[in-house]
Amino acid sequence: MQLLLVIGLIAVALSFDYINGFHDAANSIATVVSTRVLSPGQAVVWAAFFNFVAAFAFGTAVARTIGKGMIDLSAVTYGVIFAGLLGAIIWDLFTWYVGLPTSSSHALIGGYAGAAVANAGLAAILPNGWTKTLVYIVLAPLIGMVLAFLITVATFWIFRRSSPRRVDRLFRKLQLVSAAAYSLGHGTNDAQKTMGIIAGLLVTAGYLKTFTIPIWVILAAHSAIALGTLSGGWRIIHTMGSKITKLQPVGGFAAETAGAITLFIASSYGIPVSTTHTITGAIVGVGATKRLSAVRWGIAGRIVWAWVLTIPAAAAIGAITFHLVKLFGGH
Repeated sequence: MQLLLVIGLIAVALSFDYINGFHDAANSIATVVSTRVLSPGQAVVWAAFFNFVAAFAFGTAVARTIGKGMIDLSAVTYGVIFAGLLGAIIWDLFTWYVGLPTSSSHALIGGYAGAAVANAGLAAILPNGWTKTLVYIVLAPLIGMVLAFLITVATFWIFRRSSPRRVDRLFRKLQLVSAAAYSLGHGTNDAQKTMGIIAGLLVTAGYLKTFTIPIWVILAAHSAIALGTLSGGWRIIHTMGSKITKLQPVGGFAAETAGAITLFIASSYGIPVSTTHTITGAIVGVGATKRLSAVRWGIAGRIVWAWVLTIPAAAAIGAITFHLVKLFGGH
């Protein structure tokens, strides 16, 4: 009975990972699609491939932060894991439906925390693990914005004597590299969050004596997020790729490169950041090099409000779901 329950919860976790992939597909491909370097179909295949390849390129520091650094494992039960995942899935599907590029990462940690607090009170929260995550809610988009601004300005200065046609042709090729780099960063940071949840589940069930990430968990998580990316997420792609600011290949390259650098740095330190926040900040940074009015601040404002609401909304759904599970005999 326990084995079936664990298998079922792993399936739910991988379902979240799949939803994360199509919900956040825009993060990897909106810029390369909006600049028409790749068609939508080509772009999702490109991004999904590098989402999966990330399994072999980076460690599991983010997975350890999610799995044992933010929530006390003694407060984690099957009901907490199920309710936390469901809180994240419901919020992701809602924001996908209305076309808002919110953070699947913050939905997951919000739902997980809400369910754990509902089970064991605030003692379930490990403050040290939350500090760096909450700080990076602000820092990640700012770093992406500043880096994208600087890369764009530097590029314009370096190629100031080149013809627009030559620059456009060069950066259409370079954008394939920057999109691949961003997809690597997206895959490594986001897939690891699901790995952390699954590893925590295996510890709770007694299948792991210490918190480690088995290779099959790594491959399963990266496969799920890659398959999710293949399925698209076109509502959010439209918002990310065209509504915030109008992009050219140079701008797309700058945004993706800035976003990739930010994600690589965060992942190396085990910080679970929002890939959505990061690329949105980078796109705003590119737009700001033209003039502030080139950024559609009304759209950006709606996105910021969605960011602010994500953790508390997912936490509330996770807590409510946990109480419902408990009411019907779960634990």
